[in-house]
Order: sequence, then C-alpha cells, then structure tokens
Amino acid sequence: MWNDLLVPGIPILEKVIRTLAVYFFLLVGLRLAGKRELGQLNPFDLVVLLLLSNAVQNAIIGNDNSLVGGLIGAVVLLAFNYVMVRFLYDHPQLDKLAEGDCDVLIKDGVIQDVALHHELITLPELEAAARRQGIDSLEDVQEARIEVGGALTFVQKKPTEDQMRHREILERLAALEDQLRRLEDRLGARA
Repeated sequence: MWNDLLVPGIPILEKVIRTLAVYFFLLVGLRLAGKRELGQLNPFDLVVLLLLSNAVQNAIIGNDNSLVGGLIGAVVLLAFNYVMVRFLYDHPQLDKLAEGDCDVLIKDGVIQDVALHHELITLPELEAAARRQGIDSLEDVQEARIEVGGALTFVQKKPTEDQMRHREILERLAALEDQLRRLEDRLGARA
C-alpha cells in the first residue's frame, strides 16, 4: 500500500514534461477559443471545461495513480503558472501577445455585430450582463468591451443637456403634483 501511495508510477522528469506540455496546450487552446471561454461561461462552456480537465488528466499523470505523483503534477502546475505570471508581468509586450486585446462590442452607442459574432456573444447575453451592472438598456451604453480576462465592462452614456433639463422638469412636475395632492387633502379634511 505505501508503495502505491509514495512511489510514482513514472519518472518524475516525465511527469514534469507531461504537465508542462498539457499546460501549454491548454493555454494555446483557450486563447484560440476566445475570451468568452474565460469570463462569460454558459452551461455548454462549463461542461466543455470540466470535460477538458478530465480528458487531459491522464496525459499529465500517465500510468501513475500514486499520491506523490498527483502532488508532483499539481506542484509543477502551480509553480510554473506562478513563474509564467511573474515573467509576463515583467514583459508586458509578451503578456499582450499571450492574452490579446479587449474587443469593443458597443462603440459610441452602436452595437458592433461583427465583434459580438466573433466573441459568440448574443444580444440577450449582452443585455443581461448590462442589467447585472445596473444598466437598464443597451441604449444607455456608450461603450461595452470584453476584456482580456473575459469580463464585460460597460460605460454609460452621459445625458445631454436636453435630457437633463427634461429630467429636471419631470422631477419638478412630480413635486408640484405632490404639493397639489397634499393641498387637496388638507382642503378636503377641512370641508
């Protein structure tokens, strides 16, 4: 039993090479799949990611079911990811190449259909993301972007002077109606 737990079934160097190969394969695969896979998961995307992790498991561990072998694979993944993140932090040009740029989905209030199609984001998904950020309608959006990490960000339109004046007039009318109703209630109570 101790032998099965503590003695890796394959050489440690092979396990390191397998782990790094799968790491790079998934990094490139997810980059090619688009930003949506990273930040805007629908049920289908989630199922694919879960099955993907299961599909590459044996490529990492090989014929090794030992505890130590699994821990070695996990340590290699965590350590190498830490080194990559630190390296890319110090080399922003390489980071930009690895992660890409954000894509503009709404520009100057106009929905960019080509960008939505490229990122496989439907209009209802974009509207739902806007509502989650407190924006009632896409008509209120000046710009929307899908960031490199997959998050959707929105910049609201600033109201024009006419819109602000209209809103102020409506607020004053509501206040006058409220005062009129209170006055009618007082006069009705006296009668």
